Amino acid sequence: MNKVIKQSIQEALAAAPRNQYMIELHLQCIKYADELRNITAREFVEELGLRPSYGTEFSKMRNLTSRLKAAGLNTNEI
Repeated sequence: MNKVIKQSIQEALAAAPRNQYMIELHLQCIKYADELRNITAREFVEELGLRPSYGTEFSKMRNLTSRLKAAGLNTNEI
């Protein structure tokens, strides 16, 4: 994982209010889905120090991103 992306995700998660943590994780996964397409969910959670169960969320959001982009989402605006 790119160091800049890793740091950006870590900072966003650290700044997220407790009740918004999962939402922020989802947004970050969508935002960087293209850049993270070549890493596994396991690599993602290990590099960020997240619980293994968050790997499932990473995979879901990465897969969802293509449909969101087809519907007009610009991930650069997240």
